[in-house]
Amino acid sequence: MASTADIRNGLCFEYSNDIYSVVEFQHVKPGKGPAFVRTKMKSLTNGKVIDNTFPSGHKINVVRVERRTYQYLYNDDSGYHFMDGETYEQISIQEKMIDNADLLKEGSNVEILFHAEKEIPLTLDMPQYITLQITYTEPGERGNTSSSNVTKPATVETGAEIKVPLFINEGDFIKIDTRTKSYMERVKK
Repeated sequence: MASTADIRNGLCFEYSNDIYSVVEFQHVKPGKGPAFVRTKMKSLTNGKVIDNTFPSGHKINVVRVERRTYQYLYNDDSGYHFMDGETYEQISIQEKMIDNADLLKEGSNVEILFHAEKEIPLTLDMPQYITLQITYTEPGERGNTSSSNVTKPATVETGAEIKVPLFINEGDFIKIDTRTKSYMERVKK
């Protein structure tokens, strides 16, 4: 059992029959009245972010979590399958736990956050940037636009559709931000 003095960014704890991770916090000592801790917390089960204020000294039940690196294998009707590179143990995770799952490429590494005592996966974090090859895009025609920030749809090797600049062609490799699913830059291979 911990108290509000132990709250820090990334701390995982049980609150209201769910497990939350602290996104940001602020200890406040007003001139009048008792001190309190203002927090922004993210649910590890459904991803919702909530604001909450705890009175100073409030007891919280800290949850021990572990980050483990897994390799993405494949997906089917039962979910997305990953393998631990050290033990070769395989686990299956439902698509709703993965943000932008259509950017996962076979063989890529991800980090999975586990509840240490119950051995259940809580969240899956993809690398911030990935490099994928364009498999289909229409040729860009210059001259018929009035702005320099014109994009066109392109399909990458995983099947995801990304908006890319007009100069990107089929066969090009691009760097994609997995959080926003947006084009970052062209990569030379």
